[in-house]
Amino acid sequence: MIGRIALGGGIAAAATAGVGYVIARRLTAPAGPRTFDLTVRGVERDGNGDLIVLDRTDQTTAPGIYNLWFEHGGWVQLSTEITDHGHTRVARRIRATSPGLTPQAGDRASWSGIYYATPADAGLHVRDITITTPAGPCPTWRIDGDPSTWAIHIHGLGSTRAGTLRGVLAATELGYTSLVVSYRNTAEGPTVGTGRTTLGHTEAADVDEAIGYAVRRGAQQIVLFGWSMGAAITLQLADHPRREGLIAALVLDSPVLNWTEVIKANCVRSGLPAAAGHLAIPWLTIGPPARTVGLPGLIPLRTFDWTARAEDLPTPTLILHGARDDSVPIRLSQALRDARPDLVDLATFDAGHTLCWNADPDLWHETVTTWLKARVLH
Repeated sequence: MIGRIALGGGIAAAATAGVGYVIARRLTAPAGPRTFDLTVRGVERDGNGDLIVLDRTDQTTAPGIYNLWFEHGGWVQLSTEITDHGHTRVARRIRATSPGLTPQAGDRASWSGIYYATPADAGLHVRDITITTPAGPCPTWRIDGDPSTWAIHIHGLGSTRAGTLRGVLAATELGYTSLVVSYRNTAEGPTVGTGRTTLGHTEAADVDEAIGYAVRRGAQQIVLFGWSMGAAITLQLADHPRREGLIAALVLDSPVLNWTEVIKANCVRSGLPAAAGHLAIPWLTIGPPARTVGLPGLIPLRTFDWTARAEDLPTPTLILHGARDDSVPIRLSQALRDARPDLVDLATFDAGHTLCWNADPDLWHETVTTWLKARVLH
């Protein structure tokens, strides 16, 4: 009987460990291709232009402006106009289409908050530069402005530089010089080791080189814009002693402030119990298991827990967060705001993860520019 109980316990322990391993592997997986999971059901024309017909989902009925990326190339920008098209479908007004694209029924597409594919699409004039980092050369867009005030824009896990262009528009209006950076193990940055993300830990060293680049070219103050995991990187950089007095402000959209809670939220999103998220933590935070997952070493997740480290927050911070974010819970941003009302302001939107700008671009832009004007010297 004792043997059977021990064996049963061993099987249960192995199964539990296996779940944690799988979650950790999926969370840190190398950048993969976009998923094209929407089918265009039709394209219609009326007196005001073209409409694209899609299946009714939470995404396709979301208020705001979005982008459809097509499997065979190209994109369509969608306006705020939504029309019911029966019980199971909706029609969205097409605002703009990439050159050479003619959407047709049956096309496969991907829904995205990345509204501008390139800086030119956003009306931005950039220089392509390369930042030399510990991981290798990182492609970067530079938008020139005031040489004394720079903004550095950091995208999130699974995204690209183009995702930050929504925020670059605000920095450009304020006259800042902007760097839109890439970093290791992303679709645009250099590949290191197994290509797995370390959730902002090693990636921060790459972005820190962009800060050094700005300082060598006259930056006297820097505003960091971070999106999702990019916000976790931002907070690590702002907390670095050698950057004290240089980082003037942080603008964080849908920030990862506590990786354990974020992992739990994404387990629920995937149909698993929230508690399953705890099983992944040893595979990320202990050296030998982390290397088994394919990581270069452990990830010190506690240093990323700003809900616990609120008193360490060094810089005035504006958070923009969607109330319908099921990937990074807004309660984490609310907790940081409540713990540090002297430094943190929170703007809430009726939006999902990193989609605050899309839900209301004018309000997002006005909120950011007004807040920065009051806190950054010119």
